[in-house]
Amino acid sequence: MSAILTDRQAEELNKAIVAYLGVIGATNSAAAFRQEASVPASFDDVTRKKYEGLLEKKWTSVVRLQKKVLELEQRNQSLQSELDSTTPTSLLRRNQDPTSWLPRAPARHTLQSHREAVTCVAFHPVFSSLASGSVDTTIKIWDWELGELERTLKGHTKPVLDVDFGGPRGGTLLASCSSDLTIKLWDPSDEYKNIRTLPGHDHSVSAVRFIPSGAAGSPSSGNLLVSASRDMTLRIWDVTTGYCVKTIRGHAEWVRDVTPSFDGRWLLSAGNDRTARLWDANTGEVKCTFLGHDHFIECVAIAPPVAYAKLASLAGLKKVPPLSSSAEFIATGSRDKTIKIWDGRGTLIKTLVGHDNWVQGLVFHPGGKYLFSVSDDKTIRCWDLAQEGRCVKTVEDAHGHFVTCIRWAPNVVKDVPVNGDATNGTAVNGLAKKKEEDAAKAGIRCVIATGSVDFSVRIFAA
Repeated sequence: MSAILTDRQAEELNKAIVAYLGVIGATNSAAAFRQEASVPASFDDVTRKKYEGLLEKKWTSVVRLQKKVLELEQRNQSLQSELDSTTPTSLLRRNQDPTSWLPRAPARHTLQSHREAVTCVAFHPVFSSLASGSVDTTIKIWDWELGELERTLKGHTKPVLDVDFGGPRGGTLLASCSSDLTIKLWDPSDEYKNIRTLPGHDHSVSAVRFIPSGAAGSPSSGNLLVSASRDMTLRIWDVTTGYCVKTIRGHAEWVRDVTPSFDGRWLLSAGNDRTARLWDANTGEVKCTFLGHDHFIECVAIAPPVAYAKLASLAGLKKVPPLSSSAEFIATGSRDKTIKIWDGRGTLIKTLVGHDNWVQGLVFHPGGKYLFSVSDDKTIRCWDLAQEGRCVKTVEDAHGHFVTCIRWAPNVVKDVPVNGDATNGTAVNGLAKKKEEDAAKAGIRCVIATGSVDFSVRIFAA
């Protein structure tokens, strides 16, 4: 008898083998095996029928289990590498420290209602509303906390390519842009009524962003909107009048993405001419051109001031730029599968390699430690700016198809910094260091949204 199987198990296996040999027509082998394995005479043709197919079922189930074991081993390896890349302190603080939060599968909500690929997502600055735009020409408004669809906005006649919330203080609007050459403004306070349509671009409008207030000499900048288009221009619009107040030319091909600095002073754009450009929002003049990608640039991001310390260290700078300055560091993502981090003067600091397909979206962690990216390889990747830009977390199969976009929920607006939490403020570098860390933590929402060609929006949250 087998040293591994019990007598009972061995007898059952022998019967299954005899049944299998009978099924495949190996009668001589079956007879010889019966004799050598001492299969009892009571195992007649009627009993044998019950055992037919048993061996095949067991075999396929073993293969399935082996596959499952391999998947679990890979997941274990991924979690182990994540553990290895963190310090004991960060492990202890991870649960309560939003600056160290990283997304993990599964998503809290998978929002499904679009009938075509989702191209863009945007969070309302105050309420738990999320807008998503799609190739199906609609915009959908969701409650991201509940995971429910609130309404569908119809108005565009071709794919919606980007959405953004913003505008004058106390008068938040939703802006959308489309391949139908228009930008539309919707009023959330009036059931998302389409209050204005902005025509003017000569080709698809790829990206749209509200320009934050605070730009020097530009008191009305809360009313301004910037758009990027396949007609190779950027346009700045006054949302109260609907007029185009400035057209910025310089790109040689389709402009894919644009984003403003936090103070509205600078605009960063990029596209099919494989360059990123930093523009003065007031004059429309180019400050810097970033050259280095080998393919179209799909997405851009401007680092928040809270990330300056990490990025200055990465760049080898002895002095950290002042937190009041803007566009000191930027990131670009390309179809060449890489992400590049630059300083504001056009010097390449680091190339992040890891994605297996086009990089489609970028967002800096509001805590300043990480850069997140999404790609056509279906993953979300988290790059640690304090570890030479190392990829410390990959959310595999974040979606079932290409991931097209990513946005971070805006910080909760608070008048005072978070109290307590003394363990997070080290006295090593004095009070300024603690104030900076408290400011970084205050109000961070650990929530991101992604959209995909799989028609869905996913919410990853702590």
